[in-house]
Amino acid sequence: MNITAVAIVAIVCWAIVELTNGSKTKKKNKVTLQQDAELAQQVADLKERIETLEKIVTDEKYDLHRQFDDLKKDKVA
Repeated sequence: MNITAVAIVAIVCWAIVELTNGSKTKKKNKVTLQQDAELAQQVADLKERIETLEKIVTDEKYDLHRQFDDLKKDKVA
């Protein structure tokens, strides 16, 4: 068998493997894209919640209420 025949057989085998794996890869890509979209939405939701919590905690009234609560606890004890 000469080298040309070996190269042709190798190329044909490689093409068959790529064709069979290509359909599996496309299915996985769809699932992966859907999961990525869901995770991105969750991250966006969490960022929004964190921003809201940061606003609450950095608000002066929140700090004032916390100080009043601390004074009430000290008074009771």
